[in-house]
Amino acid sequence: MTIVLAHRGASRAERENTLAAFRLAVALGADGVELDVRRTADGALAVHHDAHLPDGRAVASVPVAQLPVHVPLLDAALTACDGLLVNIELKNDEREPGFEPERRLADDTVRLLRSAPVPGGVVISSFDLVSADRVRELEPDLPTAWLVRDATAAGVLERLVAHGHHALHPGHWRLTAGLVRDCHERGVRVTTWTVDDPDRIVELAGWGVDGICTNVPDVARRALGR
Repeated sequence: MTIVLAHRGASRAERENTLAAFRLAVALGADGVELDVRRTADGALAVHHDAHLPDGRAVASVPVAQLPVHVPLLDAALTACDGLLVNIELKNDEREPGFEPERRLADDTVRLLRSAPVPGGVVISSFDLVSADRVRELEPDLPTAWLVRDATAAGVLERLVAHGHHALHPGHWRLTAGLVRDCHERGVRVTTWTVDDPDRIVELAGWGVDGICTNVPDVARRALGR
């Protein structure tokens, strides 16, 4: 069965990456939630997609006490997801403020999960392959995924398998049925993003993708006949 992941929560109806968006995803019957994690200036794990807040301040330069009220911390976000599978994306880009060459964000996320396990399960993903590698090093049994924009680029699947990750998370626009088949033959799950069109959702499910990340989990569920 293709599962439905609410992209940054039910982000078409509520502000993305907020407790309200995560709670609505639960209410709409999503199978899981995808959210983004960044570090604040004083080391907290804030749930926010962009490197900068709406007022222009970099998340990495703001102490937790000065975060906008709508920006939750990871532990509160996990509670709001209320038993769903949670895909935590580690944001650690060398082109953005707050980049950590030593990948401490991975360390602290794993530490939090060890102290407060998520009932619905967790997948840790990142565009930064080294961050995903660090999670594998710290917690080999924790599912990890590599986020890529173009899954057809040379060597993507081979690198993922060589690094021991569980899943590929590609942008849907370059995904093919053949690549989904190749991934499954190598024991790799495929969750694609970000798909809101019902016809495309049906097509991707027909290819056997394991998960679809969407801003409209209720629309996706209806498209899948659920």
